[in-house]
Amino acid sequence: MPDLAALRSVLPKTPDELLLTITSPDILGKDYYDFLKKTCDCLYGQDGGSVKHSCEVLLDLAWEKLNTGYWKDVDISWRYTYTVISVMKVYCQCLLLNQQKGEVSLADIMRSCDMGLLMGAPILDNILARMSSLIQTIFNPPRKRQCGDAVSEAKRLKVADVRIDGDKSVSRCSCPSLQKFKESYMDKHQAVIVTDAIDFWPALSSRKWDLDYIKQKAGYRTVPIELGSKYTEESWSQSLMTITEFIERYIENPAQVTKGYLAQHQLFDQIPELQKDISVPTYCCLGEEDDVDQNAWFGPEGTVSPLHYDPKHNLLAQVVGWKYVRLYSDRVTDHLYPHPNRLLVNTSQVDLEEPDHAKFPLFAKAPYVECVLGPGEMLYIPPQHWHFVKSLSVSFSVSFWWE
Repeated sequence: MPDLAALRSVLPKTPDELLLTITSPDILGKDYYDFLKKTCDCLYGQDGGSVKHSCEVLLDLAWEKLNTGYWKDVDISWRYTYTVISVMKVYCQCLLLNQQKGEVSLADIMRSCDMGLLMGAPILDNILARMSSLIQTIFNPPRKRQCGDAVSEAKRLKVADVRIDGDKSVSRCSCPSLQKFKESYMDKHQAVIVTDAIDFWPALSSRKWDLDYIKQKAGYRTVPIELGSKYTEESWSQSLMTITEFIERYIENPAQVTKGYLAQHQLFDQIPELQKDISVPTYCCLGEEDDVDQNAWFGPEGTVSPLHYDPKHNLLAQVVGWKYVRLYSDRVTDHLYPHPNRLLVNTSQVDLEEPDHAKFPLFAKAPYVECVLGPGEMLYIPPQHWHFVKSLSVSFSVSFWWE
C-alpha cells in the first residue's frame, strides 16, 4: 500500500487554513459555505474517503457559476472555491485508491486535478500542480522508456520538398549575444531564426520528446483540444480529453479527418514534469516585465494558425517536427484585411492557402518572409508582426511571450 505522507504534507495543516484561501466566502452564500466547511472538516477527520460525493455536489454548483455569463464577470471567489474543492476531492480519491476500494482509478484522480487546474486558480503555490506530480510518483512509478520517433522518414522527405525563396527567407543567427539580439532584431522589429541556443534542453537531448515519452509523462492529463481546421471556421470547437486520447485519436490515427490541436495552452503550469525538460530563453530577460507566458502547441501534420498577430514579443521554439511560417510586417496591415469582428481584430480575413484576390486585391502585393522551422530552432516574431503557421509533420512547439 503506497505511503501518502508526502501528499498529506502538501495540504494545509487544518481545514481553516485551506478555507482561508477563499477570501470572500459571503459571495458563495451561507448555506453553500456551511456545507463546504462541513465537508472540509470531514476530510481532515477519521474517514476522509467518505466525502467524495459531497465534493462532487459542491463542484457541480461551482461549475455552474463559472459557466454562467462572461467569465470576467464571475467573482474570483468561485475560482478559488473550485480549486479548494478539487484539492479536497483529489485527496479523498487518493485515500480511496490507497484503500483499494475499487471506486476510483488513477485516471479519475488526474482528471480531478486537471479540472481544478483548468477551472480554478493557482492558489497555495499552485497546490494542485504539486499534488499531481506527487500522485503520479506514488501510484504510477516511472517505467523504462521505449524510444520512438514521432516523425517518420517519409515525413522528413516531405518537409524537404518545401521550397523557400532565398530572397524571402527569414535570416538566421547562431546563438547571438543579448546585445546583438536586442540591437539587430528586437530594436529593428526584424524576425530571425535563432539556432544553437536551446540544444541543451532535456526535451532535445537527454529526455528527447517523442509520442511515447509524452504519453508516459502526461498521458493521464486532461487538456482542452481544438477541433477543426482553424479557429476562424464556424465548425471549430473545443473538447476536453486526456493527452493519450488526443494522441491516439488525432495523431496516431491517419484516417481521422477532423484536425485536433493542443493550441496556446499553458501546459507547463499544469504539468511540471514537462516544464523540467525546457527553460525560458535568456533573450526574454530583455523585456520590461518579468512575466513570460509559456504556451504549448502540439498536434498532427496540417494544423494551422491562421494569419494573425500577437501584441507581445514571441520566441517560437520547435521541439518536435517541422513548421512552415510566413510573416508580414505590421507596416502592411492594410493589405491583410483584419476582421471587423472585435474578437478577431488581430486575425486576417484572408485564407492564405486559398486567397480570394478579387475580394482582397491588396493582399497579393504585401511583401513577406518565410521559413521552415525545425527541431532545436527558435523563431523570433516581433510584436504586431502578422504570421501564418502550418505544421508540416507531427509537431510540438513552445512559445514564449514577453513585453
